[in-house]
Parts: sequence; structure tokens; C-alpha cells
Amino acid sequence: MPSTSKATSKADKKATVDAAAWVFNVVTSVGIIIVNKALMATYGFSFATTLTGLHFATTTLMTAVLRWLGYIQPSHLPYSELLKFVFFANFSIVGMNVSLMWNSVGFYQIAKLTMIPVSCLLEVVFDKIRYSRDTKLSILVVLLGVAVCTVTDVSVNGKGFIAAFIAVWSTSLQQYYVHYLQRKYSLTSFNLLGHTAPAQAASLLLIGPFLDYLLTNKRIDAFTFHTPSLVFMILSCTIAVGTNLSQFICIGRFTAVSFQVLGHMKTILVLILGFLFFGKEGLNIQVVIGMVIAVIGMIWYGNASSKPGGKERRSSRSSQQKLAGSSLESSDVDEKV
Repeated sequence: MPSTSKATSKADKKATVDAAAWVFNVVTSVGIIIVNKALMATYGFSFATTLTGLHFATTTLMTAVLRWLGYIQPSHLPYSELLKFVFFANFSIVGMNVSLMWNSVGFYQIAKLTMIPVSCLLEVVFDKIRYSRDTKLSILVVLLGVAVCTVTDVSVNGKGFIAAFIAVWSTSLQQYYVHYLQRKYSLTSFNLLGHTAPAQAASLLLIGPFLDYLLTNKRIDAFTFHTPSLVFMILSCTIAVGTNLSQFICIGRFTAVSFQVLGHMKTILVLILGFLFFGKEGLNIQVVIGMVIAVIGMIWYGNASSKPGGKERRSSRSSQQKLAGSSLESSDVDEKV
């Protein structure tokens, strides 16, 4: 009995921490969207790539302070792995900005939705993950709901399609790599951020002003900074520390696919907050129906993927089992993910 209660207590603690991680990510992600929207729409600071570089510079400062205080222990990440991660991550940021610039909003949203099947493919190919029928169907329901909510006009052109393709694959690879690196090198979220944030900050601050000029035809050195815009910029950078950290925590505790599926709750919240702040123009029967479908899909996914067989990793029997005299040949066994 004591062992059973101990196991139950451990499971309850994990569930509490998991829920806290999701709430942390949702709050910071929705918060930074609202702050950035105000910064760009109200104060005209349209330099998205440079702003992201400032976000990672602030995150770098935070990890340096925590390391100095002793909260982050020394860790190792091979230089080759760091380069690959920064390559995927920066292409993700640049690709998303260019995709939004060159495509209609409808096609941009469709491209974002394809990250879920791409992430599933990466897990199937590299991690040998197997999804149950219910898990697959629940993902389709989430995709349908979010599509109904967000996809309006859909037009595509050649260069826009290429930008979207690069954005989707680089983002999916970056998120897969977060989980992969934490698992392979036993890195905490703080450790991984401590390795990657400085490289991302340096590279994005270097290319950001040039890319932003190409996209907006505006130079950041010509922007007139004043107190309100600086306050919103500092607020954006502060919230971004939590956004970056919570993303690494969530993907590390779960997987990139779960992060994408349940992360669409942020899309729903942004639509609701947009309605509350900007009036009924952003809300109609189509959006409400889409929200309901998406939430049903998310609940179904959470339930289906947590059941035995819902989402499993297939691995080979160990050689020790074969040496112990097993008459069966090597076969696949399922490991819960």
C-alpha cells in the first residue's frame, strides 16, 4: 500500500508540474503576442527579426546571471550540435517572417498547421514513435478546428510557397531538436538556453537589421525611440525570457508534437482576447465553431495520447534478453512516451 500511495503522489506531482509548465507557456506566449502587436501596430516598430535578437540577448543575460548565482550547473553541448540547432532555429524565425510577408494570411496559417504532421513524421522516422488511430484522429480534429478559426483568404505564389516550406521544416526540426538535445545530453531547459541563446542573439542581431530592411524598407537606425515604445520593448524582452524558457520546458517534458497540438490553445486565446480588446469584428459563428472543434480535439488528443498504446516508442529487445536464453527472435516492444 505505501508503495502505491507513493507512486500516486509522484504521478500527481508530475501532473501538477506539467500543468504549470503549460500555463506558463500559454500565458507568456499570449502575453508577448499582445505586447508585440501593440509595439508594432501602435508605435510602428516593425523590425521583427531584430526584436527577436533582442529577446535572445535578454535571455542570454538571464542565463548568465543564474549561472553566476549557481542556479545553472556546468554542462556540455558539442559545437556541431549547437551549430545545427542555431541553423534550424534562425531559419525558423527568418522563414516565418518572410512567409508572413510573401503569403496571404490564410496560406500562412495553413503552412503553420502543417507543422504538426511534419513533427509527427520526424518522430516516426527518428524516434520510431507509433500513434494509435484515436491519437491520429484527434490531431486531425485539432487541425480542422484551427483551420476553421483562422484560415480565410488563401492565395499562394512560388516564392511564398518556398518561404513557407523552409519555415515549416526548420521550425519542426528546431522543436524536435530541443527534445532530442535535452534527452541525449541530459540538459535542463536552463542549460540548453544557456548554450543556444548567446549564439542566436549574436546571429540575429547581426542579420536582423538587414533582413528587416529588405522586408519593410525601413531602417532601424532611423526609428524614433520614445518612452512608450521603449517601455513596450523592455516588456517584450522580459516576457520573451519566459516564452523561450517555457517552450524548452514543455518540449523537454513532452514532445514537439504535443507542444504543437496543445499549443494551439494559444491561438484560441489570442482570438478571444482580440475579440475582447478590439470588438466583435474578430468573432463570428465560423470562428466560434472552429474554437469548439479545436478544443474538443485537444481534449481528445490529451486523453488518447495518454492511454496505453496511444503514443509509443518501439525499441528492440536488449541483447541481454537474447543471451538469457529467450527462444524468440529480436522483436519490437513498446515504450510509453
